[in-house]
Amino acid sequence: MIAESPEWVSSAKSRIFPAATVAGDITPEYMGIGYILGIRNAGLLCAGGVLAWLAIIPLLASLVPGASIATQLVKLGYVPGHYGYDEATQSFTQLNLAIYFAYARQIGAGAVAAGGFMTLIKTIPTITSAFKGSLASIRGGAAEAAGQKRTERDLPLTFVLGGCVALVVIIALLPFLPGASILGKALLGVMMVVFGFFFVTVSSRIVGIIGTSSNPISGMTIATLMATCLLFVAMGWTGDVYQPMALCVGGMVCIAAANAGATSQDLKTGFLVGATPRAQQIGLMIGVVVASLAIGVTIKILDNAHVDPATGQMVHAIGSAKLSAPQGTLMATLIRGLLAHNLDWQFVLCGVFLSVTMELCGVSALAFAVGAYLPLSTTLPIFVGGVVRWLADKRAGATADDELGPGNLFSTGLVAGGALAGVLYAMLAAKMGEGLESLSIQPALARALGEGGYQILGVGCFAVMGTVLFHVATRKQAAH
Repeated sequence: MIAESPEWVSSAKSRIFPAATVAGDITPEYMGIGYILGIRNAGLLCAGGVLAWLAIIPLLASLVPGASIATQLVKLGYVPGHYGYDEATQSFTQLNLAIYFAYARQIGAGAVAAGGFMTLIKTIPTITSAFKGSLASIRGGAAEAAGQKRTERDLPLTFVLGGCVALVVIIALLPFLPGASILGKALLGVMMVVFGFFFVTVSSRIVGIIGTSSNPISGMTIATLMATCLLFVAMGWTGDVYQPMALCVGGMVCIAAANAGATSQDLKTGFLVGATPRAQQIGLMIGVVVASLAIGVTIKILDNAHVDPATGQMVHAIGSAKLSAPQGTLMATLIRGLLAHNLDWQFVLCGVFLSVTMELCGVSALAFAVGAYLPLSTTLPIFVGGVVRWLADKRAGATADDELGPGNLFSTGLVAGGALAGVLYAMLAAKMGEGLESLSIQPALARALGEGGYQILGVGCFAVMGTVLFHVATRKQAAH
């Protein structure tokens, strides 16, 4: 997803390494993301956040009464009194966050959905040509395979078609998947194959032509969810049981599109070094199985699902304040709203036409929309990383297409290191619980420096990291 790094990574690390963050979200990996994206894409993301947090939210704060905001939050599933709401005074102690979750997120969701659809419309010629090429290879596959070079030998498309049929059968027979009947679950499998075919094509071509950072996985996933939900509504499938069914389709297509981009890069690299595509594809399938097992175990540990003795309800760590899941919240909002017929279309359409406006201005609507959906505390450090990239390129005389410089490698390390540190902390927290909080140095620093000094320390650490990134990029580039 474009510049969408898991927010729980930063919130988790801030509990032990508070000086590495400002306002809970400003962390070095976001700076690395911004450096990789470049100043234009990072600027578009930040611009969306500026519009949402410095224009839309203040405007709604002056127009919408506190009682209406509280009612809207309850409608969306938040408990009464969330974000410090005082019923006596009808006011919030965290008014900006209340408006963001009550209204601004829905506006951002509409903007992302529209941006994704417009991206897909622009790639229709690519989809058409790829589809024709696939059909042609199926018709002449056996005759052409005999005279192929080793470096052009792929797994046959009949193998792919057989795998698609097997996927549908497996989905239909799995007992733990939601669905009223085998036929209903088989329909899920068919939808996964159909949507996956088209969106995998889009992902592969975009990654091959433009690059991984421009792969609109967010837009493709949202488009899949909305199309699936609209089909469900047309068939009268609007009960609660159909919400996880729609999520299964969207989740599978999202994973397929993400893997398609990685596979395209792998095959492109293999072509450059003279590898056999067939052997690469077999290796990729083995890698997917192994990675799925590792990811499944990791998610199970992080989620720590259990029944709350006080309420008797199932509690999940993922999606909570500690391990927030912004993309999951967005998908849940769209699915629940479309199937229950209670989606606030006035806010969604506001976001839709916001994206249309940006597209008419010649601006990438999807990048801007993602920025409008994410918190400004996430997009601002991404913009800082883009500025560091711009300054480093100016200093070293590098071109905007230079993707192999040391600054990119250092930034990749920031992103990977930040994610690994967050996962490590989250796994320790799942095992140690609140006992891990005793390791936090935040209380001691806050007492010694005061809250203001503590925040300044965080800004200083972030500035030091930006300075290090700048010097690494310019010194080594200049040496080349």
